[in-house]
Amino acid sequence: MSGPTRRQLLQGGIAAGLSVAVTSALGELPAYASRDGIHPFRVAVPRRQLDDLRERIAATRWPSRELVADRTQGVQLAAAQALARFWATRYDWRRFEEKINALPQFTTEIDGVDIHFIHV
Repeated sequence: MSGPTRRQLLQGGIAAGLSVAVTSALGELPAYASRDGIHPFRVAVPRRQLDDLRERIAATRWPSRELVADRTQGVQLAAAQALARFWATRYDWRRFEEKINALPQFTTEIDGVDIHFIHV
């Protein structure tokens, strides 16, 4: 007899989520995990990708300032530049990895699409 489909696992919601979260906390996956293609996942962004992202942010060609003082023309240039500066110089990627990797994460494929999910 085969196990539940990926769709059934996801539709099972809380019950399936608790099962995966509890067993993963114990260091093992439920029996259906490998049969249905559910795999543990950890975020690990290579340093070279972070360096590349910072370089691309620094090389951004910014548009001219908006013509109005409010947000009717969209995000204001100064706000976009401040956000880009934060991501390029102050965002702590490794701290993010540590926080998200403390959660039970998995990947699976549903209808040909790779899905990353967290059971909390």
